[in-house]
Amino acid sequence: MATYNKRGYKPPKPEVEQEETAAHKAVMNDHSDTAEVFNSLDSSANKIGAWFTLNQTKIFYGIGALALAVVGYLGYQNFIQEPKEDEAANEMFQAQQYYEQAINDGVASDSLFNLALNGGEGKLGFLGIADSYSGTQASKLAHYYAGTTYLNLGKYKEAIQHLEQFDSKDMFLKAMSLGAIGDAFAELNQYDDAFEFYKKASQHTPNDFTTPRYAYKAGLMALELGKKDEALKLFTDIKDNYKASVEAANIDVYLGMAQ
Repeated sequence: MATYNKRGYKPPKPEVEQEETAAHKAVMNDHSDTAEVFNSLDSSANKIGAWFTLNQTKIFYGIGALALAVVGYLGYQNFIQEPKEDEAANEMFQAQQYYEQAINDGVASDSLFNLALNGGEGKLGFLGIADSYSGTQASKLAHYYAGTTYLNLGKYKEAIQHLEQFDSKDMFLKAMSLGAIGDAFAELNQYDDAFEFYKKASQHTPNDFTTPRYAYKAGLMALELGKKDEALKLFTDIKDNYKASVEAANIDVYLGMAQ
């Protein structure tokens, strides 16, 4: 039987050949996409390079300024701040000695408290340290000592002034400074202010020492102000959560007064 090819007819490619052609096209497409990506990256890189060239002076100035700032900060810390801290701590030692002696010696306490405030034996007192070493930890602590010294001397407004300038991350000292402000307001018969500061002191970083101490004082002040609900809440907190505290010993008496 005779066979013939129709004009324009092409025999189908073998199946394997068709797959190879498709794979070749896919590879070519991938190469094309990859080329586009690299072309895009080259274009971006060229733009960045051009921008850097135009702005290199500003960039170098910026880097230089940052380096100078870092060097300046480290230099300040190492050569100015740290020696200042050490010097302030040395000055503080003598004032603290006077303070401790005044607390433990009731006879000459006023004169010792005054030495602690104003200095003696060639050393500054708390007031001088607070002013002369502003920004140091010793200066901050000097405000606390000055405030509690004034409190012991009966100078309550001065006590509040210094205690309000005291700041510390120490949970006990900060709570005690707030409580001391409460004491000063109580002595000035400003009971509302005293109550608020006692509450702040009791709530500052709850612990087994300062929390029941100032919650108790806040409760007593609440009774004085006729705020029995507040007093009941504070005394109940001591009874339930601070059973081992000194304040919990006779708390039932005060609970009865608040009910």
